[in-house]
Amino acid sequence: MADERLKRLAEMLLKDALEMKEGEMFQLNSGTLANPLNKAIMQTAAEMGLYPVVNLRDHELERLFFGCIDPEHPERMKDNIVRQTEWELKMWESVAAHIDIGIDENDAELAAADSRSQKYYRSFQQELRHVRIDKRRWTYLHWPTMAAAQKAGMCYDDFYEFFLNSALVDYRAMSASMVPLVKFMEKTDRVHIKGPGTDLTFSIRGIPVVPCDGHKNIPDGEVFTAPVRDSVNGVIQYNTAAMRYGKKFLNPRLVFKDGRIVEATCDNDTPGFNELLDADEGARYVGEFALGVNNSVTRAVGNTLYDEKIGGSFHFTPGCSYEEAPNGNISQLHLDIVCIQKPEYGGGEIWFDGELIRKDGLFLPDELKGLNP
Repeated sequence: MADERLKRLAEMLLKDALEMKEGEMFQLNSGTLANPLNKAIMQTAAEMGLYPVVNLRDHELERLFFGCIDPEHPERMKDNIVRQTEWELKMWESVAAHIDIGIDENDAELAAADSRSQKYYRSFQQELRHVRIDKRRWTYLHWPTMAAAQKAGMCYDDFYEFFLNSALVDYRAMSASMVPLVKFMEKTDRVHIKGPGTDLTFSIRGIPVVPCDGHKNIPDGEVFTAPVRDSVNGVIQYNTAAMRYGKKFLNPRLVFKDGRIVEATCDNDTPGFNELLDADEGARYVGEFALGVNNSVTRAVGNTLYDEKIGGSFHFTPGCSYEEAPNGNISQLHLDIVCIQKPEYGGGEIWFDGELIRKDGLFLPDELKGLNP
């Protein structure tokens, strides 16, 4: 028997998140493991008079694809990569929006793909990413898999419920509660973050502030901006892993001088972490600063999509900024790394222009207390 909550989720994605209109075309990027949700999306699309284009993906095939690019001489595939990019850009001229459903059977699958091949291929993807992210409507979520449940340390039934409970929240109420925080951040110049191993300062003056309330991500629940590119100084010690391209970097630590990451370490693979940050010049600058406010996401599960929304967390992101909150930083990388400031994670403080705004994960000003659990 179909879970009726998946129908509600499909309607949320197409009607609320993407605001699709009759006759529009959208792309569904997913995999067969998510067919319970895929089917609900397709049925809802039919009811709404939409035209879906389905693209089913597989991480194992993606790994094998990178094996077709010789890491010693990746330039031999340049013409093919350019043609593929041109073809994809042409396709995106016709697509109004896209739903991206991540499916982790083995989130380390790409660890076996040579990083040089991946870096070369992705160096041609910047314009494509700009169109997909900045020029089209989109929403992103992760289907709960056995592998994801195991990584979270939960049985599958509990993780499935966690997925739906964190996704199907009242985003209208959340949006209203975000308004005072947006206004607070819009008038802020200096930000000071303190915590175990962290003493970080930067400016957000003049950078737009964007509330995320159920459109781009599901689950959602963050308010983001970006630091003035050259203003970041100090050190940050994260307490969740950085994850990208099949690799996990435990407890990353970054040292900044005038905006640039001058030292990067982690507990398990510091050379690999630095290789990631050397993707291009912009990868060593920060493109996003965000506060997580979804109190239905109560714990870290090893998936950034969820972890960055945790009420009482923030993320500070090496790599490119979003067009909605630009700070001039351009990169092929956008590496969200989360720091949770709840007492059980060591606590911490966030100060705006000398005023203590959040302590140990709880907002202190009266006008912001609506965001607390």
